[in-house]
Amino acid sequence: MLESIDIHCHIMPGVDDGSRDVETSLKMLKIAEKNGITHIILTPHHKPMHHNVSPQHNEVYKDKLQQQADELGIKVKLYSGNEIYYSDETQTELEQGKICTLAGSDYVLVEFHPTNPYKAIHNAIYQVQAAGFIPIIAHVERYSDIVSHPAYVEELVDMGCLIQVNASSIMGKYGFGIKLFVKKLLKNRLVHFVATDAHDTQKRAPELLECRNYVDRKYGESYGKRIFYDNPVAVLKNETL
Repeated sequence: MLESIDIHCHIMPGVDDGSRDVETSLKMLKIAEKNGITHIILTPHHKPMHHNVSPQHNEVYKDKLQQQADELGIKVKLYSGNEIYYSDETQTELEQGKICTLAGSDYVLVEFHPTNPYKAIHNAIYQVQAAGFIPIIAHVERYSDIVSHPAYVEELVDMGCLIQVNASSIMGKYGFGIKLFVKKLLKNRLVHFVATDAHDTQKRAPELLECRNYVDRKYGESYGKRIFYDNPVAVLKNETL
């Protein structure tokens, strides 16, 4: 089976709007394993004005879940991370180590409000870079201004930003318009990561295999391997893409 690495998911139990309990988390990990996912970066939400998991607790919870998965024979390696909802405090919090980077690397996963104008997203990415981190934009297909102007993605990539899309978007679960936009990005090799953004075991399960097969078939196996495996490996090893 083709191996994949998931850099964006909400499998950590009881910390955000993802998995509610350990039982759900373990079921999600079993689904992930069946989909050929060998490594997962757990990325609970980090939002302003919310009770967020500290990096220290993040590590403790990750280790506990890893131990429980190991006991069940689930062969998936877990890493700590956050999905960072960008705010005015983000740059300072990153510099002070109050937010988890992806697997302790220089890479950070950043999300925005769906209606944020492109200029605000562009400026935010610049701030993250100024703090010394490499920004990965979470589910770029969710930001209406960018979807309306696909050329903006090229601008972001040119400035050193990396692009993540959700597997479910590629497979058309969010409508034809989003699928068309994402296909355009894939065709132009502007996607660096495909992730599950999994929240549960049903509607938003940690499934990548069907999408991986589709991308390999449609856009070539070498590109498929790059965005499902090789690029995530670079993140885990903190190497340049």
